[in-house]
Amino acid sequence: MRLDQFVVQERPRLSRSFAVKLIEEGQVKVNGQTQKAGYKIRASDTVEINFDEAELDVIPDIDLPILYEDDDVIVINKPTGVISHARGRYWDEASVASFVRKRVAEMEGERAGIVHRLDRATSGVMICAKNPAALSMLQKQFSQRKTKKSYIAIVKGEMDPPAALIDMPIERNPKLPSTFRVGPNGKSAQTQYETLEHKNGYSLLELKPETGRTHQLRVHLLKQGHPIVGDALYKGEPAERLFLHAHKLEITIPKNSERVTFEAPLPDVFEDLMSA
Repeated sequence: MRLDQFVVQERPRLSRSFAVKLIEEGQVKVNGQTQKAGYKIRASDTVEINFDEAELDVIPDIDLPILYEDDDVIVINKPTGVISHARGRYWDEASVASFVRKRVAEMEGERAGIVHRLDRATSGVMICAKNPAALSMLQKQFSQRKTKKSYIAIVKGEMDPPAALIDMPIERNPKLPSTFRVGPNGKSAQTQYETLEHKNGYSLLELKPETGRTHQLRVHLLKQGHPIVGDALYKGEPAERLFLHAHKLEITIPKNSERVTFEAPLPDVFEDLMSA
């Protein structure tokens, strides 16, 4: 048995990724020595796990910018670096889910109130539900593609043509399972893009995904030869952050069944990069 598997077996509350984190931090020792997560446990080994599980229940407070709130929904402007929800059953990291948890009613769990998600590195509009009825109504719109989403991204170089529809299926990359790629066995994926500005060797793009595949925008732009600036996972030019921002979300909210467009202002760093 691998060492990380053994840790999870002994501490069932821990996720595998959390166990790996403990091992890498030297909190798990085999015969008094640190080992890698893939170390194979022997029958004669003595394993010491130095971790207090009470720490798992302490999630740091987080304060997020609120764009709109009523009795049914809360819309936030998620900063880059903030995760949408916990990655495992227990994870001591502040997230959008932990922020909205005290506002939700009749819903439990690490993902209570979460309607959709944004990648950790992506900033922008994110809508959450405050009760089960609102959650069902909003999720149905996403699944039936009745929402309209608009993103802003910066890429290196100039898109050719300046506006087009990218229609390429996306599949998981077997060589690196945490990533995706364009491939014939993938799920259908379409992205509309338009160049808003080209200056100083960079292009400011508006992206409108017609489907919602994981990493869709990032994979499609990589395939066009113009990965998003700051996208370390998909060969983007190194930068202080991923230059991808969920700018607008059009959706029908429970209150009076009103169709509303929520907008998160573009971070200043986008203009700074285009003007540099």
